[in-house]
Amino acid sequence: MSARTVLSSEDIDRAVTRIAHEILEANTAVQKSSAQKNGTKDLIILGIPTRGVLLAERIAAVIAKAEPNADISNILGRLDITMYRDDLAANPTRAVTETQIPKQGIDDKVVVLVDDVLFSGRTIRAALDALGEYGRPRAVKLAVLVDRGHRELPIRADFVGKNLPTAREERINVNLSETDSQNAVVIES
Repeated sequence: MSARTVLSSEDIDRAVTRIAHEILEANTAVQKSSAQKNGTKDLIILGIPTRGVLLAERIAAVIAKAEPNADISNILGRLDITMYRDDLAANPTRAVTETQIPKQGIDDKVVVLVDDVLFSGRTIRAALDALGEYGRPRAVKLAVLVDRGHRELPIRADFVGKNLPTAREERINVNLSETDSQNAVVIES
């Protein structure tokens, strides 16, 4: 099995920074009032466990630097999708983690789901199903570090760190320092 690094630690940092600023710009652009536009107004960022949560935290940290008045605890959360997956029969040992929705909820908010890799689209479909249990957002956006193609469902990301066309049999490993020994995105074939 061969492996090659396609994103270094610096590449990941740049991608996260770019995604965070794109989220702020997009959220500012859709605000109806032209007075005092705020990139975090009505914004909720929900990471999908495991690495999506870590990436969401990194995105929120960049947003906190760009918008010093933003209360990140009112923006950042996590969405467990385990019980909404369509592959539970094939992998019943998945651990259920806690969903944490910011206290103001998601009703009429712009929710950005964050995940590490977009592949078939089935994880995001499960996330959309899970999200419905918590309210009705005004809009749902998707931010991913890597989009590798091979969609099975009509889902696309709004914010992408890197498009990496892959062969179906290749595997993308996102390593983040919080859970792994390094920051890197590696393709194994």
